[in-house]
Amino acid sequence: MSLNASYTVLDGVAILTLDNAPVNSLSAALRHTLFAQIQDANTREDVKAIVLLGANNTFCGGAEIREFNTPAQAASPRMPELIEGCDKVGKLLIAAIAGVALGAGLELALACHYRIATPDARLGLPEIKFGFLPGAGGTQRLPRLVNMPQAAQMMLSGEPIAQTDARRIGLVDAIAEKDLREEALAFAQALIASGGTLRRTRDLPAQMQDVSDDFFADLRKSVEAGAQGNIAKLHIVDCCLAAVHKPFDEALQFERERFLTMLNTPESKALRYVFFAERQAAKLAAVSKDPETIRIARAAVIGAGTMGSGIAMCLANAGIPVVLIDTDAEGLERGSAAIRRVYEVNVAKGRIAQEDMDRRVGLISTSLAIDAVGEVDLVIEAVFERMDVKQQIFRDLNKLARPGTILATNTSMLDIDEIAGVTSRPQDVIGMHFFAPAHVMRLLEVVRCAYTSERVLASVMQFARKLGKAPVLSRICDGFIGNRMLQRYGQQSLFLLDEGCTPQQIDHALQQWGMSMGPFAVGDLSGLDIGWSIRKRRYVENPEMVYSRAADRICEAGRLGQKAGKGWYRYESGSRTPLPDPQTSEILARYRSEIGVPPREIPDDEIVARMIFALANEGANILHEGIAQRASDIDVVYTTGYGFPASRGGPMYYANEIGLDKVLAAMETFQRGYQGSQWQPSPLLTSLARQGRLFS
Repeated sequence: MSLNASYTVLDGVAILTLDNAPVNSLSAALRHTLFAQIQDANTREDVKAIVLLGANNTFCGGAEIREFNTPAQAASPRMPELIEGCDKVGKLLIAAIAGVALGAGLELALACHYRIATPDARLGLPEIKFGFLPGAGGTQRLPRLVNMPQAAQMMLSGEPIAQTDARRIGLVDAIAEKDLREEALAFAQALIASGGTLRRTRDLPAQMQDVSDDFFADLRKSVEAGAQGNIAKLHIVDCCLAAVHKPFDEALQFERERFLTMLNTPESKALRYVFFAERQAAKLAAVSKDPETIRIARAAVIGAGTMGSGIAMCLANAGIPVVLIDTDAEGLERGSAAIRRVYEVNVAKGRIAQEDMDRRVGLISTSLAIDAVGEVDLVIEAVFERMDVKQQIFRDLNKLARPGTILATNTSMLDIDEIAGVTSRPQDVIGMHFFAPAHVMRLLEVVRCAYTSERVLASVMQFARKLGKAPVLSRICDGFIGNRMLQRYGQQSLFLLDEGCTPQQIDHALQQWGMSMGPFAVGDLSGLDIGWSIRKRRYVENPEMVYSRAADRICEAGRLGQKAGKGWYRYESGSRTPLPDPQTSEILARYRSEIGVPPREIPDDEIVARMIFALANEGANILHEGIAQRASDIDVVYTTGYGFPASRGGPMYYANEIGLDKVLAAMETFQRGYQGSQWQPSPLLTSLARQGRLFS
């Protein structure tokens, strides 16, 4: 087949289609084809304009990330050669954008002379989420089309913007209301007829209208004050500054150098790992190739408390009609009011439009009767953590829900097989462990019971993606994946207190390392009575359990966290800022005296090693027992649900990077210290370390 047969020419317009399912990522093969097609169309006398269009109702999702740091990424033409080659095209060049134009896909569109997009298109430069920056002209071309503050915000946040915003700020020239291909063709022909100019982005000045003289200094300060791992953001600020003060080609080279520097950092490699780990986690390893799934068109949530209300919002946000059920009228009213308040705040902050709020609120109905579950496809129970209460609800669901309805529980650690056992259809029962706030947090632990059918499991995993969640499959154990590992993490934090650390020292060390919050600030935020009740339950079940009573002493003193105004820290009225409290220090000192442990100075690196290695070791046990499918799934749990820094990749990835032999050696050292018997290296970790292997 000739080259010319691979694209279409209609009435003087060459239509070139990017086709690399599912998102037309610019792989080496696609770059080669597209570059050749553009060059060919540019030489044809019968072509006056070129339209770039994406197959699969998508323009381009960006570079092929799997090719980064591989020979394919360096294959000719390289990404900059493809995109900068657009500047040499002597015909009108138009990007026709449907679906998404992200990363290198948007950089390609920025190098075109004009852009037309569908109403639902989203455009963005998300490179910062992978630890680097746009490296094919994005930092230089975007500020020439969009005012600098908006351009900088797009690059620093990495969040895409809707076509309506893109049109408003000048990024898109026209809207295709119906058929993108036909309207892009008409747009091109109109430009030809009017003698439209080759509006090369590189020839435009950076847009600095109404930008203060202090803009870049203030922008840099805001970035420096942000979270750890902001080096790429500082480079973006430098590139924006270069767009104003350097000639285009010189600034382009400056951008490329910064891009290549960041591409090879450990942070970027970890972020790319997390990106693929999330996609892998959604795949089921031990089910039929194409299991039948259930269409979930309507749902019910039982329990209108904080979790139930959040889950109802999560469903409504995804366009799913949901009935919120609670037998307590006042509780149901409080839950409904809380939902409305959340949406009102989002409207006030400009996150959603009023019509979006009205639509979502309209999807949530309420009922005081549990028999309202009779017409739904999915029921999610979200009442408090008591086995007898949950079992009674599932007895009722067994009678009232239609055959084939998925029966899910939001329990965070109870044995779901015991819950399923009170029904006559355990194959329909599954765990859906949301994380608070459920309408915000992305992690969803999907817990497969002994008899959960493949059909139900596949349906819930698929539905989780529709909800915008990062689903991770777990088998049943106390705490499933995340909370089971958290118990070991928390255990070490309390042992460190026993030995002389303060809550603020431990929290500070972990935050400096990258955790979003330290364990004691998290405990105060969640409520210390929750952990207290769990410890008491576990002690009844296992009186030989070894744990520090320091947290119990804090709770016994009425210090239950932020809701009480005091926990590990104290809180001023109306403030959530944790403040050191001498009373906490006194309680800890008395407890150390009680157990006969003299305080010692503990360096921050020991704090971090003990707590992070405790996570990795318990994760290895979870893998060894078959609770999790893969090591990367465990990393997804922690990076999406527990504030673990994605720039560190997750506890299992981090242990690999350190070297499992070094992790094992550190644990053997910890065995000789305080409560050393609690350091029992996982058989899997031990085996891999001695073979010189890693978690796969």
